[in-house]
Amino acid sequence: MQARLIPATLTLLAATVSVAAAQETAADADPAMQAADATPALSVELNAMTPTEGACRLTFLVENRLGADLDKAVFETVLLTDEGIVDRLTLFDFRDLPQDRRRVRQFDLPNLDCGGLGQVLFNAADSCDGAGIAPGACMDALDLSSRTDVEMAG
Repeated sequence: MQARLIPATLTLLAATVSVAAAQETAADADPAMQAADATPALSVELNAMTPTEGACRLTFLVENRLGADLDKAVFETVLLTDEGIVDRLTLFDFRDLPQDRRRVRQFDLPNLDCGGLGQVLFNAADSCDGAGIAPGACMDALDLSSRTDVEMAG
């Protein structure tokens, strides 16, 4: 009886592999799926928060996938406490951001308790400059995430 199960199992395995290969091929040929991978984005990740003497250092990992280099990217941000109270409004100057390159940017915020920070709100793009970059591109393509307990919003 076991001898008969082996060919049946192999047939089932081969059918499963064939279906998986067909699905992968269909996904590769689907323009909508390819377009989703090519969607312009400006990814900003709050990667770390470090208490320093008299300040809180926010470390961001940024990747520009807008289709062109950014010569300047400055965002008006609002820092809210973990109770939802506005602590301050400030500008984060991410400087130049080359296309398809990851960059780390750090900001030291004086008199800010890292443990009391609840949210970083990207309110607006104060500057979003680069050849071929449309007005509003930085905010439209903003993709925010956080590896900390602090929420990122925009």
